[in-house]
Amino acid sequence: MTGEPSTIHGRPLSPGNAAGTVLRLDEPLSFWGGLDAETGEIIDRRHPQVGVNLAGTVLVMERGRGSSSGSSVLAEAIRNGTAPIAIVMAVPDEIVALGAIVADEIYEIRVPVVVVDPGDHEQLVSGQAIRVAASVDGATVCTTR
Repeated sequence: MTGEPSTIHGRPLSPGNAAGTVLRLDEPLSFWGGLDAETGEIIDRRHPQVGVNLAGTVLVMERGRGSSSGSSVLAEAIRNGTAPIAIVMAVPDEIVALGAIVADEIYEIRVPVVVVDPGDHEQLVSGQAIRVAASVDGATVCTTR
């Protein structure tokens, strides 16, 4: 998928549109205790990508990890402008979706959250330019290069 442009269809968990560069996580991330909402940096010392900044990226991770409080951390990061601009997962995660939905409702800032087939998810690699569009009608993830 890193060559020709392509379109992946998915399921929307939170609406919105974004275009940016993929940051693929090697392992799931808990936003609670794993993300500094002030800086956007991964702070979980056990995470292989500790120190990496998520701000402004299209975050690609298989699934979220843990704590229901993670939704509030994600919502605050969205408010602060330190969150990913979109999140693409292979496994639905209600906590991640809730954080994006709350940010949309309270702060009127949309961060699309989309679930795609695991096989398609595996094709998304760090550094890829993609567009994410999610609405009640469905979701698409389009590679642009």
